[in-house]
Amino acid sequence: MKKISTYIWEHKFAYLLAVLSMIISISLDMLSPQLTKHIVDDVILGGNIELLKYLLAGILIVGVGRCIFQYCKEYIFDITSTKVMGEMRRRLFDHIQSLSADFFERTGTGELMSRVKDDIDRIWDAFAYVGMLMIEVVIHSSIVLFCMYNLSWKLAVIPTVCMIISATIAITMEKKLDDVYGAISEENAKLNTVAEENLAGVRTVKAFAREKFEISKFLSHNKRYCELNLQQSGVFVKYSPYISLITKLLPLSVLLTGGILVMQKEITLGTLTAFIEYSMNIVWPMEMLGWLTNSLSSAAASNKKLKAIYDQTPTIQNPEQPVVLPHVKGKVEFSHVSFHKADGYEILKDVSFVVEPGKTLGIMGATGAGKSSLIHLLERLYDVTDGAIYLDDVDIRKLSLKQLRSSVSQVMQDVFLFSDTITENVKLGKKALLTDSSVQKAAKAAQAKDFIERMENRYETVIGERGVGLSGGQKQRITIARALAKKNPILVLDDSTSALDMETEQQIQETLRNLPDTTKIIIGHRISALCNADEIIILENGSIKERGTHKSLLAEKGLYYQTYQAQYGTERRDSNEC
Repeated sequence: MKKISTYIWEHKFAYLLAVLSMIISISLDMLSPQLTKHIVDDVILGGNIELLKYLLAGILIVGVGRCIFQYCKEYIFDITSTKVMGEMRRRLFDHIQSLSADFFERTGTGELMSRVKDDIDRIWDAFAYVGMLMIEVVIHSSIVLFCMYNLSWKLAVIPTVCMIISATIAITMEKKLDDVYGAISEENAKLNTVAEENLAGVRTVKAFAREKFEISKFLSHNKRYCELNLQQSGVFVKYSPYISLITKLLPLSVLLTGGILVMQKEITLGTLTAFIEYSMNIVWPMEMLGWLTNSLSSAAASNKKLKAIYDQTPTIQNPEQPVVLPHVKGKVEFSHVSFHKADGYEILKDVSFVVEPGKTLGIMGATGAGKSSLIHLLERLYDVTDGAIYLDDVDIRKLSLKQLRSSVSQVMQDVFLFSDTITENVKLGKKALLTDSSVQKAAKAAQAKDFIERMENRYETVIGERGVGLSGGQKQRITIARALAKKNPILVLDDSTSALDMETEQQIQETLRNLPDTTKIIIGHRISALCNADEIIILENGSIKERGTHKSLLAEKGLYYQTYQAQYGTERRDSNEC
């Protein structure tokens, strides 16, 4: 994780200019009490009326100058902090994108949304307005105390003691708030996760009449979030009144003590007037301490959460010196591949097969047999535990992730469409290379052309999040069009025609047969989706139980034959036709 100090150093000249503007603005502000002192001592008490116009002009100049430098200070701080936060958010998102699939399995989407949005915003607040005020409090207080000690060291002791007490209270409050803000940030992530899951699955919720349960679940997290915020408010309310009391007593103490010193002729009435102005000037920094501490504690807690994300490293990384294939032919080989999760759960065991370029492999098996895991391993979303996977006779761990993954077009079980036009969804990944004509050809090949062109805006129709508004079959056909449009050497279809009718499925199968230069890996439960494959493998409990062609597997009368019987019934029981 890039340290915050590094961001500040990268923009050091902008921050220095902002601080310089702040110092000039505060210094001008500190001239006003001096001018007031001369008005009281020299004009009111001394009778020098001629001096008044110059003093009033001085007050006007001070006011105008302060406005100009205040504006420069705030503008530079806002612009610079916005740039820094934009960079921080980009870096965080880039890092999240670089993490491997196992990270996303154990981290909720709502939590990541909280980190990218809410936590960055809290740090942004600390960098911009709160950070600026904290610096201003320090500089302002230092200059005010200097001016006070210049006027009367005896009176200056009072605000010094008050500031020390206020700072002690603020530090105590910050320590108590630190843990509370950590818990608030954590609960905020959980609240976001519950809301995100519920809204994404709102149709499922309504279909099972789970609205009441989901509302109850949300309210439980919302209640906890409210309790934590009340706890935070309780700490703030407990200590903030002490600081307010000190700020109210300070001017009164200065007035009483200063009045005695005036009567004793130790200071002039003008000096006391100026000192009271300075004491009022130092009140607002003391009042701000509680609020600033509150905000900085929140930012510190958010920074810890971001650091925890940055501490995560991708388990799948590019090789230092990757092998570059000049032309990917599409030969895929699994050699004695085994795979198990970190908890030791075995998914695949000693799986071996070869798919020559342009050939088709069919994969069948019960749910949980490990079919989809084969594709995840092929794309290096995970690495094999034992054995190796080869692309064109090169171990995929020696290839760059970009070349490996850009060689594979896939249509997965979990259909995902972005909230964008149909054209942009089909072009996904190769927007700069694909033309509108190629999008239309791919849609026609995927049997999606007819329903797309019936829509009001045709290919420029904006579909909802995750394809909301489209049927399951329509979504599958658009994702098939997306895969076909890429014309990559390897095409993977993972149960991608399950929502299609038999006629449409047969038309897509015909399209696949007309791709002689593309290696096809088809995962499915329907015999009709696999029977034309050059080789079919049947997985059971992570191992290959049967393998062969459609005819040879029927002849074995094993699992494949039983599936065939179940799907086609007795009338085609002995048929070798697909």
